[in-house]
Amino acid sequence: MRKPSPISDVCCDLCHAQTFPGGSSSARGTAGRFLRVAAAISVAVATTTGPFTATADARSQSGPAPRAGHVVLVAWDGFDARYLQRGVPTPNLDALAARGSVTTSTGVVPSITNPSWSSVATGAFPERTLNTAYWYDPSTDIVRGQSRDVAVETLGQSLRSAGRTLASVQWYIEENKSVFYGNPEALYTETDGTCDQRTDRAIDLLAGKPVDSGGRQVTVLKPPDFLSLYCSDLDDNGHKFGADSPVIDATLASLDRQLGRLVQATKEAGIFGRTLFVLTGDHGMTTFDKAFGDEILVAIDRAGYQGEFVGTNGKPAAGTDVVLTVGGMASAHLRGDALADPSAARRIETEIAKIPQVSQVLDKREQAALRMSPRMGELVIEPREGWTPGPDAPDAPAGMHGTTHEMAVPLLLAGAGVRPGHPPAHPRHVDIAPTVAFVLGERAPYGAQGRVLVEALERR
Repeated sequence: MRKPSPISDVCCDLCHAQTFPGGSSSARGTAGRFLRVAAAISVAVATTTGPFTATADARSQSGPAPRAGHVVLVAWDGFDARYLQRGVPTPNLDALAARGSVTTSTGVVPSITNPSWSSVATGAFPERTLNTAYWYDPSTDIVRGQSRDVAVETLGQSLRSAGRTLASVQWYIEENKSVFYGNPEALYTETDGTCDQRTDRAIDLLAGKPVDSGGRQVTVLKPPDFLSLYCSDLDDNGHKFGADSPVIDATLASLDRQLGRLVQATKEAGIFGRTLFVLTGDHGMTTFDKAFGDEILVAIDRAGYQGEFVGTNGKPAAGTDVVLTVGGMASAHLRGDALADPSAARRIETEIAKIPQVSQVLDKREQAALRMSPRMGELVIEPREGWTPGPDAPDAPAGMHGTTHEMAVPLLLAGAGVRPGHPPAHPRHVDIAPTVAFVLGERAPYGAQGRVLVEALERR
């Protein structure tokens, strides 16, 4: 049996702190434990480490001396921190980790793809990006799914304002914000298929070969200062087969091979020694096969109101008091008489919290403490692992995310500007953009709430 890699030893240091154990007699008590963990993390990341001051607002950290000439961001959708505990050989990831570190990073709530990548790209929590998934919009009376809307400046926009060159291979959260089809200085390109095909595109970019960009063949004049590569293979297979499937092992091994090819391309382009490599995921993945949406509707009825599950682009019935949308967690939006009644949310929460499959119910105060988007419902219902709060169970075990159980993802920092063997302390999605900007010697995006992970960087 393969000896565990050094990565596995450090990868899941926060996993257990972020998992809500079963058997709690009170969903609100479970929420309280999580809020205490969140508060402890907030204190830890605000401390001063080494010769730098890690501030709460990264905007004060502007204009540092550059520590790297290039940054390559590799974005693996659905990269759960626990995957690195499975003994899958990842020699290319291990080799990079020897030039830096791999640790566990904390995502955002809900742990849904677009809100998560928005926070990575901006350094801001959903409370500020306002990127929200699976929510009821009362202004249109329609349930919305995922979008690419971002209310604050992105990392790419910040770097472009400083004259930096960019290229993105399908990291779509920056599309039409900082990167565009046909622009060789800020190029967006995408290709259908798996990570190997997208890596081919990134390699061509680094080699100065023409690539398709919206139907045009475009050649970048030099290796971009900031290159992002997005791969969705782990997420695709996680949803299809569940987080425990052996397909995940094969997928992780394949992605590691693509990582090795990308690193080799930076060597051939002559930028390897001046490049910071960042690799992370947006969310994790858990397996579910059971549903309890009907119990939620019964609980709402016991509270004296009419609930309804409504899918993306759907409209609730005229008499619906509580619109329920599902994206890992269920967001409960009050309307009509329920919205007008100041005691309605509390009565509904009390009844829903009695359901055994419920892990916790977050009210608006608790949502704010977790920096969630204000567009979420008056109540957010989190299921216990193995369950969906929706009305339908899958035909076979499948993968899901969106809850606090899927917030832990790996974070690799390696290469130029990084101190090998010095992992960052409790990194988060929102710390990535400020750190990348700092290493390049540029300001963080306006609106960033994260900090520079100075303890992982070279001392100057």
